[in-house]
Amino acid sequence: MNYRSLGRTGVMVSPLCFGTMIFGSKTPESEAINLVDSALDAGINYFDTANVYGRGTSEEILGKALARDGKREKVILATKVWGRMRENDPNARGIHRRQIIEQCNASLKRLNTDWIDLYYIHRPMADIPIDETLRALDDLVQQGKIHYIACSTYSSWGVMEALWTSERFKLNRFIAEQPPYHLFERAIERELLPMAMSYDLAIMPWSPLAGGLLTGKYTRDDIPADGRLQAGNDWDDKHFKPEVFDALDALQEIATEKGCTLAQLSLAWLLAQPGVTAPVIGARNQAQFDELIGTLDVEITEDDRQRIDAIFPPYNSIVPYYYTDGSADFRPHQYRP
Repeated sequence: MNYRSLGRTGVMVSPLCFGTMIFGSKTPESEAINLVDSALDAGINYFDTANVYGRGTSEEILGKALARDGKREKVILATKVWGRMRENDPNARGIHRRQIIEQCNASLKRLNTDWIDLYYIHRPMADIPIDETLRALDDLVQQGKIHYIACSTYSSWGVMEALWTSERFKLNRFIAEQPPYHLFERAIERELLPMAMSYDLAIMPWSPLAGGLLTGKYTRDDIPADGRLQAGNDWDDKHFKPEVFDALDALQEIATEKGCTLAQLSLAWLLAQPGVTAPVIGARNQAQFDELIGTLDVEITEDDRQRIDAIFPPYNSIVPYYYTDGSADFRPHQYRP
């Protein structure tokens, strides 16, 4: 395992991050714990979750898995704050001071740990001043409850505003950004990725397989009923376009020539992209994990890169994940200008 630096920190993380969003939902607890063991055995030392995943269920299961045999001390553990955690409570979501401190303490309890290595702001919120968010995070760092802070799905200007605010008020700064980045969505190559490389921010792509689209699971003639992507809403319908399946057919030809799967080729391409630290992968079961870990054996040549760029043009989005300059999500109406 060739470990990579976590931004400017000097902490070393595995080139694949194990994401646990489906723990407790699609993956039952016993199987989830076995998957954590498989990831650790393979050399993965970086795990990602969020308070909103199952409203705490994912954190609880991951906490149980890491509490055994001194596993926690060997792991870089990331979780997030932003999503709604209680109904009928206007303050039970967001990135204001009250919610950040309350949810950090709740995550620590669910994860059964004394510290969080990397604490993400899960999404930006334009109606909350960034200095309020950063001051709350800085207090948690000073208390030893979190070690580093990061953001997810911020625009390049939003990250720069945060870095400027941290410098101005002498607060701990973001050391990583978790954006959507995959072959169908390359918009971050325009500004966000160059900015991150200039300011030493780790890049941890979420949905590196485009919600499963880059696994080959979805075809023109078959949209599996158990798949994450389903036709019938504004976001998912963006994935099911003729040009998407044309690109998948062309990419499959390269994967077949290289003797790897579509998912392995897509992840290997991402791992070879400048500025990328560790894509967040998710596995529902052992078979999926075994396939994804095989990515580390796939080499991307210059010829591969040129052929892939011809199918998926750099800087462009065939399936846009960014709805505005400031945020990306499945539900853009949640964001206020």
